[in-house]
Amino acid sequence: MFDCVIVGSGPAGGTAAYHLAKRGRSVVILEKETLPRYKPCGGGVAPIVAEWFDFDFSPAISLRVKSVRYTWNMDDPFEADLKTPEPMWMVRRDVFDHFLVQQAQKQGAELRESTEAQGIEFKGDHWQVNTPHGPVLGRYLIAADGAKGPMARWLGFKERKRCIGSALEAEALTDVKTPDTLHLEFGLVNNGYLWNFPKADGYSIGIGAFRGGGKQNLREIATEYSQMFDVDFTSVKQHGHPLCIWDGNQTLHTQNALLAGEAACVVDPLTAEGIRPSMFSGMKASEAIDAALAGDTTALANYTQIIAQEWGTDMQWAKRLATLFYRIPGISYRLGVKRPSATHRMGQILSGEVAYRDVASHALNRLSRGLVSE
Repeated sequence: MFDCVIVGSGPAGGTAAYHLAKRGRSVVILEKETLPRYKPCGGGVAPIVAEWFDFDFSPAISLRVKSVRYTWNMDDPFEADLKTPEPMWMVRRDVFDHFLVQQAQKQGAELRESTEAQGIEFKGDHWQVNTPHGPVLGRYLIAADGAKGPMARWLGFKERKRCIGSALEAEALTDVKTPDTLHLEFGLVNNGYLWNFPKADGYSIGIGAFRGGGKQNLREIATEYSQMFDVDFTSVKQHGHPLCIWDGNQTLHTQNALLAGEAACVVDPLTAEGIRPSMFSGMKASEAIDAALAGDTTALANYTQIIAQEWGTDMQWAKRLATLFYRIPGISYRLGVKRPSATHRMGQILSGEVAYRDVASHALNRLSRGLVSE
C-alpha cells in the first residue's frame, strides 16, 4: 500500500512524485512506456520552475535562448530579446522528464515502467490501479496521464471544461544556425502558430492550432515553413498530438484523487505553454496529498481552489487575449508582436515577474483600436 499512486511520468507526475517523496511519503509512478521515452513537444521551459526545486536542472537543459525571431507568412521578420532574468530553457522531453523522475527516485519514489494503467477501482479507503503486472494500491491517486490518458474519464470527470487543440511536430537533427534564438511564425496557420525551437543538435519544428483550425493541412504548412531552415519536414518522423487547453476553472478533485498536468487542462490558451503549468499543478497536488495524509479533510477541495486562484485567474486573461489575438492575427502581429515591449512582457510573464492580468487590459485595448481602425 503506497501513500500515493501517480499515473504518468511527465512534468506533472515527476514533480508530484519528487515533492511527496521528499516529504517522506511512499510514492509509486506508473508509466506505460520505458524511460527515457520520446514526447512530442517544442520543449520551451520557463526558468522560474527552478525555484520550486532544490537541485540543478543543468544536466536536462539542451540550450538556453535569449531572443525570439518572429515572421508573418515567412516574411516581415522581427527579432526581440526576451530580457528574462535567465535565458529560456530548451529541453528534449525524453531527457527532461526522465531527469525529473530520477530526482524523485533519489528521494525514494518508485518507478514502474512498461506498466500501463488498465482500470481503477475505489476500495472504500484507497485506490486500486489495475495493470498487466497486477494491482497497485494507494491511499491517494494523482492522474497525470496527459491529454490522451483515460484516467480523468475513469475518475468520473466526463464533462470537463477544455479546448482541444492539435499539434504536429518533428525533430530534425541538423546544424543549428542561431542556437540562442527561437522562431515563431504567425501568418501561415489559422488560430495558432508555427515554431522552431533550437536544441544542441537540431531543431524541434511544429505547428499548432489552438482554438479550432478548420480544414487546414498542418503537414503541408509545416513542410513549407521548415524550408526556411533547410529542413525537409516530410523526411523526418512526425508526431501529432492533442492539447488540453485551459477553458475555464473546474473541479479537479474527487474521492482520494486529483487531476494534474494536461489531464487537468492547464495549458496556456494564448501560447500553448504546458510544461510550467503542469509542473505547478504537480507541485500543488503534492502539497494537497501530503496535507490529506496528515488528516486535512479539506485538502483535495483546496487543491481545486488553489489551481483556480493561482493559475485559472490569470488564464482568464490569457483566454481573452487569445480570443482577440487569433481573431485578427494580422493586426495582432503588426500592433502586438512587432513591439519590443511585447516580447519583454511575455518574458516577464514566463519568469513570474508579472501576470497576464497586469498587461492584458492595455494589450486588449491596443488590439481593439487596431480592429476599429481597419
